[in-house]
Amino acid sequence: MNNFSSNFLSAPLFRFPLLLIILVALAGCKEEKSVNPAPAPAAAADVNKPEPVFAQASSSFATHSSATTGPRGKKSAGETGKDAPAAAAGKNPGVAGEDPEFAKKMGWPVKSPALLPGSILPNKRILTYYGNPLSKRMGALGEYETKDMLRRLKAEAKRWSDADPSMPVQPALHLIAVVAQSDPGKAGKYRMVMPDEIVNKVYGWAKGEKYLLFIDIQTGHEDIRTLLPRFEWILKNPDVHLGIDPEFNLVASKKIPGTKVGTFDASEINFVTDYLKDLVHKYRLPPKVLTVHRFTRKGVTNYRKIVLRPEVQIVMHMDGWGGPHLKRASYKDYIVAEPVQYAGFKIFYHNDTKKGDPLMTAKDVLRLNPKPVYIMYQ
Repeated sequence: MNNFSSNFLSAPLFRFPLLLIILVALAGCKEEKSVNPAPAPAAAADVNKPEPVFAQASSSFATHSSATTGPRGKKSAGETGKDAPAAAAGKNPGVAGEDPEFAKKMGWPVKSPALLPGSILPNKRILTYYGNPLSKRMGALGEYETKDMLRRLKAEAKRWSDADPSMPVQPALHLIAVVAQSDPGKAGKYRMVMPDEIVNKVYGWAKGEKYLLFIDIQTGHEDIRTLLPRFEWILKNPDVHLGIDPEFNLVASKKIPGTKVGTFDASEINFVTDYLKDLVHKYRLPPKVLTVHRFTRKGVTNYRKIVLRPEVQIVMHMDGWGGPHLKRASYKDYIVAEPVQYAGFKIFYHNDTKKGDPLMTAKDVLRLNPKPVYIMYQ
C-alpha cells in the first residue's frame, strides 16, 4: 500500500519504496535451526516485530556532479545521450568511466595497507545478488524461488569468469537486513530489523553453496553506532561481510526515507571500519569487506578522511540505474573521481532497461577504469 502521492512517484531522484504487508510472510516463516547457536538479543524492543517493508524499485540518477539535484538523464560532459559505436566497442579512452589516464590522475590504483592472510580483494571479484526473501521487488535475491535464484547467480558468475578468466569470481548473497521504512514504527526509527531467523535462513543458503553473505543496513533514523552492534552475532563469522547504504541514512536531516537522499560522513564510515577491525581481532577473522553504496556527490562526505585499515577492505559501490552512458558517467563522477580503496558497480535487471537501454554485460563493465572488483545485481 503506497502512501506517496502520484506526483512523488513520478519524481526521478529517489528509489521509490512501495509498502508491502508482510505479516503473512513472517507468520509463515518456519523456525529453522540457527546457523549460529547463540544470537545476540535484539538491540531495540521492536526490532523483531513485523512492520511494513519497503520494496525498493531502484535508485535514480544524478549523473553529473553539477546535477546532483537535477533531472534524471542529464548528460555529463562529452556524452551524447546515446552510446556511440566507439564507446560501445571500448575504443574511445575519453568515454566516461573508461579513461585509464583519468583514473591514474585521480589516484588509482589506491595505495592500500598490506594484505592480510585471507583477504578477498583484489585477487577475487565478488559477485552478489541483492534483496530480501520477503519481497520480490527489492532485488534478485527475493525475486526468484530459492533454487532458481541460486542457479541464476551461478550462471551469472560463469559469465563473469568467461569474460575475465584472470579474476576468480566469488559469489555472495547480499541481504537487506535492516530495511528503511516510511513509518516510524514503535521505536520511532523509520527502519525494520529483519528477524534473526530470516538472516539465518539466507546465511544457510549462502553456506550451502560456499558463498559469502553480506548484511546490508539501511539505518533510517537510527545511528549506525547503535544499530551495527546488533549484528555482531552474525558478523563474527568469517564468511559474513557488511554493506551500508548512505541513501537511507537520514539521522541528521530527519527526513522520511524515500523523500530525500541521505548521506554518510567519513567519521561514520570510520566508526564502521573500526568496529569491524575490532571484530577481526576479537574473533581472529580474515579481513572484512565493507560495501558503501553511492550514486550522488553528497552520498559520502569528506572521503579523503576515510581511514584505510588492513582488517577492512572498503568498496565504494556505484549504486544507480539508467542507460549505460549514465551509469558510466556516475561511475566516473562518484567512484573514479573520489578514490577510497576498491570500486564496485551495480546492475539492475529491470530498471536499467526500463527506458529501452541494453543491460550492461560483463564485458561492458570490464571496460571501466578501474575495473570493479565488486559486482551487484538487483
